[in-house]
Amino acid sequence: MAPDDGPVGETLGQRVARLRCLLGWTQQELADRAAISRVAVSHLELGITVPSERTVALLAGIFHLEPLELVEGTSYPEAKVERLPLVAARYTEVELQVALLRRDLAWLDRVARLGASGAEQIADEVRSEWRTRLAALVATATDPHERRLLTEAGATLALQTPRIGRSARLI
Repeated sequence: MAPDDGPVGETLGQRVARLRCLLGWTQQELADRAAISRVAVSHLELGITVPSERTVALLAGIFHLEPLELVEGTSYPEAKVERLPLVAARYTEVELQVALLRRDLAWLDRVARLGASGAEQIADEVRSEWRTRLAALVATATDPHERRLLTEAGATLALQTPRIGRSARLI
């Protein structure tokens, strides 16, 4: 989601509120993800306070943006902009693992289409490894969004059927 999708002259608080609403989150849900209070989120969105560079970096990562992208075109103080990190952690471990699972399932589909010798055995091994990985992630995930991602990933994995020598879909 690009920050420049918003209105011209948008304040940082307005941008944060808009991005939060696009994700369907409450102020409390955003506060929990950024390790700040709900009141701090409210004050930021209303323009009562100017967030620290740390908070901007955390918020940028939460919204899958770089810090400079988040503040670009806003009234965030130039002196603080100069101290922002160039990059922020933009994805959680769960998001990374789900993306890797999707990549592996797509790869297995390509291998199956080729009818490669031993492809079914390889596919079974990959699926088994992913069941173990997903179970470990489910055991530690507390964020509702991440738990939903893991549930969807598990369902995708369960639906996968080998297509070696058949016309069935792999995913």
